[in-house]
Amino acid sequence: MSLLVLGINHNTATVAVREKVAFAPEHMQDALQQACARAGLSEVAILSTCNRTELYAVPEKSSHLHGTSAEEAQARTAVSRWLCDYHGLDAAELDAVLYCHHNEQGVRHLIRVASGLDSMVLGEPQILGQIKSAYAVAQQAATLGTTLYRTFEEVFAVAKEVRTETAIGENPVSVAFAAVTLAQQIFADIHEASALMIGAGRTIELVVQHLKEAGVANIVVANRTLTNAQELSRKYGVREVLLSDIPEVLETTDIVVSSTASQLPILGKGAVERALKVRRHKPIFMVDLAVPRDIEPEVAELEDVYLYSVDDLREVIDSNLKNRQEAAREAEVIIDKGIDTFMRKQRGLGIVATLRNFREKAEQLRDIELEKALKSLDRGADPREMMKELARLLTNKLIHAPSVQMKKASADGHHELIHLAEQLFELEASNEAAPHATTPAAKQQ
Repeated sequence: MSLLVLGINHNTATVAVREKVAFAPEHMQDALQQACARAGLSEVAILSTCNRTELYAVPEKSSHLHGTSAEEAQARTAVSRWLCDYHGLDAAELDAVLYCHHNEQGVRHLIRVASGLDSMVLGEPQILGQIKSAYAVAQQAATLGTTLYRTFEEVFAVAKEVRTETAIGENPVSVAFAAVTLAQQIFADIHEASALMIGAGRTIELVVQHLKEAGVANIVVANRTLTNAQELSRKYGVREVLLSDIPEVLETTDIVVSSTASQLPILGKGAVERALKVRRHKPIFMVDLAVPRDIEPEVAELEDVYLYSVDDLREVIDSNLKNRQEAAREAEVIIDKGIDTFMRKQRGLGIVATLRNFREKAEQLRDIELEKALKSLDRGADPREMMKELARLLTNKLIHAPSVQMKKASADGHHELIHLAEQLFELEASNEAAPHATTPAAKQQ
């Protein structure tokens, strides 16, 4: 196994940098195939969310359980160079915020991410679904092979155990929940507030759910198409409109939360200015959860507008973490056990080819000696004597190569190999034989 994990997240890069590295969903399959072709990868999957972009890759030229330092550095350089080329980024800017993990540490990182332990909101559940989506897209793009398949299957199994065996997912603490919590702090009576949701994905659905629980009745959902918005309308009783209706709705909106996959801003400074005039400068609270951002940063310059990005929610989020700290410690224990089991399986796979060759060689020697014995029997040889001869010859042939190598190891002073051979063949080490091959008699053999 040779796994490379390369990425940036909310801890290493600002939202301004993260939005430059984000992958549009409609271009993801093409990006995966490009990464394989241009970065020298045999397998790759890409996770791109508002808080992180990560590549999980298997270099083409490396098939070891652990690659050399030079191989790992070469793979990292190739992938980061492709990432810069794909997004048109400056290499120095990207290198300053990139992190990289290999093999076992890469598996550990991915499991921690899937379990919500590396999220801005500790234990948030959405990330596991996002990783499963990245896995599915890689399958569709045919960039998922044996190594990533096995890795992801283990990741999903351990993350599920973390969710079911600990309280890491209890008490809703997510970016969506944090946005609503902040709104409750700003509005004295949030029941009277009206809200506009831009987008109709999972994050917006969570915001709607939390707003409903907080007592907000007047909620409008604006989306590029009405299909998803109508689903939210059916489930939560919201009103659905198209993105083109936003300027009109904004005039009567107190809370705006936006989370779409748009590559360009949806709400500009001019539209907000016009709405404020109609509202006679009644304040608007805005939260932009999208990366790239849906709301132009210049909107924050307007008086009577309180604009927050995902990065601004950190303080709100941090106040909700205490009840998950103990669960996180329990989760780390589960992850340690899961990684140990997985890596033992991977190391076991590494010996399969050797065991197969060993068995084939032994069977070949057996067949040769058996054929000789059968011919001797056909010529009238004594069966009892022939069986003794067959056993002797077969034993000599099987132990010849190991004996030669053990003598050589002893002569070269590689005593650790002799101890390994004693373990391998279940031999009782003789006290008289230690240290190995140091007596004149031993050297003469």
